[in-house]
Amino acid sequence: MTVSRVINRSGYVGDEVRRRVQEAIDRLDYSPNRLARSLKMKATRVIGVVLPDFGNPYSAELARGIQEILREADYGCFLTSVDSTGSNEEAMLQTLCDHRVDGIIVATWHAGDDALHRLASRHIPLVVIGREFEHAGVDRVAANDRAGGFAAVHHLAELGHRRIAFIGGSVAPQFQLPRCAGYLEALRAHQMAVDPDLVIPPIAGEKCIFATQHDGHAGMQQLLRMRQPPTAVFARNDYTAMGALLAARECGVAVPNGMSIIGFDNVPLSSFTAPPLTTVKQPIEEQGREAATFLLKRIESDEILERVERVFECQLVVRESTSHPARL
Repeated sequence: MTVSRVINRSGYVGDEVRRRVQEAIDRLDYSPNRLARSLKMKATRVIGVVLPDFGNPYSAELARGIQEILREADYGCFLTSVDSTGSNEEAMLQTLCDHRVDGIIVATWHAGDDALHRLASRHIPLVVIGREFEHAGVDRVAANDRAGGFAAVHHLAELGHRRIAFIGGSVAPQFQLPRCAGYLEALRAHQMAVDPDLVIPPIAGEKCIFATQHDGHAGMQQLLRMRQPPTAVFARNDYTAMGALLAARECGVAVPNGMSIIGFDNVPLSSFTAPPLTTVKQPIEEQGREAATFLLKRIESDEILERVERVFECQLVVRESTSHPARL
């Protein structure tokens, strides 16, 4: 019992006894058997995290924020990701449940929410990040992507652009991202017609739940082959914008003089592209920290908690990849 109190930092143990127990632990290189403890306590002190594309720096930033809070509370985590269409999301959630995680954070965008409703009905603590999902027992953390998308296109319109494309999205309502909805709203606000040909979906199609640098590269190539190419591009995320930057350079189109490009997320790499990328900053690590805090509160509370939601505002970050159209 005394050793348990020292390891768990619980209960009273005298300073001298605590020192002697810690010395023995260090000398024997002892670590508690977490599996045995979880069977006894009916808790693993591990949470599951379902992320989008591991290759996108967004996922790394989000995981960093989550893990920061978990480490402080002495929790571990299992990280997993879904495929481009989200078709394996239910399998990933079931795998986490099979490992008896204490709760799950879901940070993917996917239209099929049946699996989440089933988990919530079983009172498994859940928090979603970014995803449009409502359930009385599931907390939500998000950025105001719609307003961020609007800000991106408003910036381009203020510079004088009248033909603005979006790479990595869809105008179809069932597949439309909030940031793409903001793009469409801003076009209308500036009295620009919505041209469906200027909205380029990911290579894998409209159902794809994330966009990569390959989508940005292919999307920009497609736009530059048009008889009347756009003068500016809003990319779904910074990762996609980086692919678009490369395609423009390969096609001999100067950025920003020949084509303005703006991203979304403000991942650390965005300030090191050539030219440095104008983007919309969303507080990624902060969302991860908030989601982990919400989840731990649900896990450790003996009461039925009301649903909470936190929406972070986005901020335009102007760098060197956007300017007035060449004709101006």
